[in-house]
Amino acid sequence: MNRGAPHEVPDDGLSTAERRRRPALILNTGHGKGKTTAAFGTALRAWHQGWSIGVYQFVKSGRWRSGERVAFEQLDRTHREAGIGGPVSWQTLGAGLTFRRPGADRGEQSAAARRAWAEVSAGLAAERHDLYVLDEFTYPLAYGWLPVDEVVSTLARRPGVQHVIITGRDAPQALLDIATTVTEMVKVKHPFDEGQKGQAGIEW
Repeated sequence: MNRGAPHEVPDDGLSTAERRRRPALILNTGHGKGKTTAAFGTALRAWHQGWSIGVYQFVKSGRWRSGERVAFEQLDRTHREAGIGGPVSWQTLGAGLTFRRPGADRGEQSAAARRAWAEVSAGLAAERHDLYVLDEFTYPLAYGWLPVDEVVSTLARRPGVQHVIITGRDAPQALLDIATTVTEMVKVKHPFDEGQKGQAGIEW
């Protein structure tokens, strides 16, 4: 196990400690399963380090009670009551999956995405969290609900050491360009293709 050691160390004058303090922008994209799952796996590591975590879900509505949400709410209580780990703020700010229905009016979802992005922008400006998970954030960009240039500029210019993880399909090139880590989940096989619906403990 290489414990995260790079193959080559650039001659840029930075110490190992300085390199480890650089802010990460991690993008999990592609049509395969596991984008959000991977994001919350990283968030668990961040919680263990005592980081403040902000989760912003851009599509799911507040009616969606996923296993991750319940678990992280419990981790936040553990932090507040026992001083273990870090605080967690979970905001489910979408309007649901209505925009995927034929003939759907996307106005409500678009407005919800703008409100959610305003919350994230304010948090970044105030350096509110150490780690932000922007779940399904690529969809508001792909559907034109948020201006890509503004989003990319805000993320690229965020102050301090604030790490961001973004999930979702069809990430725009401008977002790929500023990301420090990009992983594309490639679907090889999925039960949905054979008509199976989502399973508790697997999809939520």
